[in-house]
Amino acid sequence: MTPQNGMLTGYRILDITQFVAGPTCTRIMAELGADVIKVELAPFGDRGRMSGLKPIDPAHRKSSASTYFFQHNHSKRSLALDIKHPRGKQLLLDLVKQADVLVENFAPGVMARMGLGWDDLKPINPRLVMCSISMAGQTGPLSQQPGFDYMGAAYAGITAALGEADRSPAQLPLAIGDSATGVTAAMAVGFALLHRERTGQGQYIEASLLDTYFHMHEVNVPKVAMRGASVLPPRAGSQHPDGGPTGIFRAADGSYLAMMIMPYQWPQIVAALGQPELAEDPRFATPRDRRDNKEALKDIIEQWLATFPDRAAGLKALEAHRVPCAPILSLDQAMEHPHLRERGTVRQVTDRHIGEFSIPGMPVKFSDWPERTDLQVALLGEHNEAVLGEILGLGQDEIDALYDDKVLVRDPLI
Repeated sequence: MTPQNGMLTGYRILDITQFVAGPTCTRIMAELGADVIKVELAPFGDRGRMSGLKPIDPAHRKSSASTYFFQHNHSKRSLALDIKHPRGKQLLLDLVKQADVLVENFAPGVMARMGLGWDDLKPINPRLVMCSISMAGQTGPLSQQPGFDYMGAAYAGITAALGEADRSPAQLPLAIGDSATGVTAAMAVGFALLHRERTGQGQYIEASLLDTYFHMHEVNVPKVAMRGASVLPPRAGSQHPDGGPTGIFRAADGSYLAMMIMPYQWPQIVAALGQPELAEDPRFATPRDRRDNKEALKDIIEQWLATFPDRAAGLKALEAHRVPCAPILSLDQAMEHPHLRERGTVRQVTDRHIGEFSIPGMPVKFSDWPERTDLQVALLGEHNEAVLGEILGLGQDEIDALYDDKVLVRDPLI
């Protein structure tokens, strides 16, 4: 599923994950050349196959293809296996012996109860790097709590900071923690492989959405640690609680723009507004004053923006003074922005069953590894024969018997 001579070519990854965080971790490695074998649980595989858009099949056959699954799992091979069956479990253990990395995101304790925990796998492959991804980690009072991205944000003190001051906290509509945890896990696996190259030793990695979310707090953790709840930033809606001015501002045409002004940049916004008297206004004399009077400052800025025919003209005036600003784009507008298209941040792919659509590109760029668009995604169990034949040496009769016993399953379109 990946080109030869990639940065991770020669590494074999067993991916026993679903949805976003785990698949993101392994998808990054797959795109960089690793042989990622997605071990999907029979009979349905990754539940992410049920999300997104699916192909319209004239014969009304149910396909395992979907745009959601493509985005998070392209470039991998699919082995659809019942690991609860003794034969299926043994096949997985045989693959572990020849793997470099195993990534899983079952609830904590599930792998151990199946005899597939770190203590079980390390003796059979001491060079294995194993990464477990969960909502709150493998240990601690919350470790047995079921949860997804939004639970991690809630426990980490993220959700409480979002929204208008006089309303309930706002819900993030994006899987920010899932995606960030996947990237974090991929980084950790890469570092563990580097350590293994130096020492010959594998190791066990824990990644959690809660830990990743908490790591995102920029400035407030030490402040709250020293001064308590009195310094908690209030929900400030469209304006950053620290002022700036930093936040979202309405333009003359009803659209919005974002602006972020650091204290040292205050003279730049004053110059852009053409109102030198603001520099002497006691309401805005210091960063703290501007924080305390941010609503008054917002009104001044929006009144100034109203003097322009549209948002673009206002942005041009701000940019002339090097004021950090940007238009608030909807997703469809962002997807058509020439910058995102030119850099491959948005890229076009073609699925053999669904057709052409866009997905996000890699979040980093490598000088010696060009962005790929020739991506494909596997149907459920598409590589059963290849994986078991090439790696474990099973013959076709043995594989056919595994199908008969429902140890292996595959998409009806195969």
